[in-house]
Amino acid sequence: MQPDISIVIPLYNEEESLPELVEWIERVCVANGFSHEVILIDDGSTDDSWNVVKQLSEQFPAVKAIKFQRNYGKSPALYEGFKAASGNVVFTMDADLQDSPDEIPELYKMVMTDGYDLVSGWKKVRYDNAFTKNLPSKLYNGVNRWISGIKLHDMNCGLKAYKRKVIKSIEVYGEMHRFIPVLAKNAGFRKIGEKVVVHRPRKYGVSKFGWERFINGFLDLLSIQFVSRFGKKPMHLFGALGALAFFAGFIIVVWLIIERFIEGAGFGLTRKVGFFLAPPIMIIGILFFLTGFLAELIVRNAADRNAYLTEERIGLDKQ
Repeated sequence: MQPDISIVIPLYNEEESLPELVEWIERVCVANGFSHEVILIDDGSTDDSWNVVKQLSEQFPAVKAIKFQRNYGKSPALYEGFKAASGNVVFTMDADLQDSPDEIPELYKMVMTDGYDLVSGWKKVRYDNAFTKNLPSKLYNGVNRWISGIKLHDMNCGLKAYKRKVIKSIEVYGEMHRFIPVLAKNAGFRKIGEKVVVHRPRKYGVSKFGWERFINGFLDLLSIQFVSRFGKKPMHLFGALGALAFFAGFIIVVWLIIERFIEGAGFGLTRKVGFFLAPPIMIIGILFFLTGFLAELIVRNAADRNAYLTEERIGLDKQ
């Protein structure tokens, strides 16, 4: 029987928070009459997280789990969780108890009743360090809104709710979990909203993210925008750049020929700047063309980029 909701939770070294989180989710779902499944993805934890997961699966039938053989990252964990999820509404949340399961009923209503394709949490009041996390996060989200055109205040919030069709229509890879709303928009899902949610202080452990995520995140966003526009037709970009560069070099050559006839015998070809500019510009144009052709071949013959080694599964068939 298809559950009302699936809750996908990536985790890495969260042995202390898992029992409290799963019990909390169970209380909320039972109180609201939701049939549910909780899919825990252990991203190569080095503590006792997997043993805790196995104990929870025995205590709560709704708990299912996947254990990665090594640490791959949050995006691969979400990819596997999305593949396994079967609920009408799919939730994601972090395992560190900073996301509140009490938000689930209202987010569910926004998807099922209000018709949103995706609803992202907005941690309007945060308990993180103002300098190292809050300020960079505001700048980061401002750039995201400007580039993507999606008016979300907290695109990277781990607490989100999706129509099942959304998560089955997108591919999360690399570190693209930060930009799932962008991926959803590019897949044709336009009704994207947000809800102010409670951000709880971290109770156990330490943050797994550092400053590098902001630089990497900006580069990933540019990658998504490029792939969504030119991923299926790279020759449209590289061919246009190649034609433009080659044409510019050709114009310089033509101008040098005209100058030669105008100036006659006194014409010093090697003293002209165009003599040194035209060949490299034309070569760059040819290289752009070749890049376009190679990109087309890669697109047409790309192998599956989402293949991860899993060590164990609980309640899920191997896919």
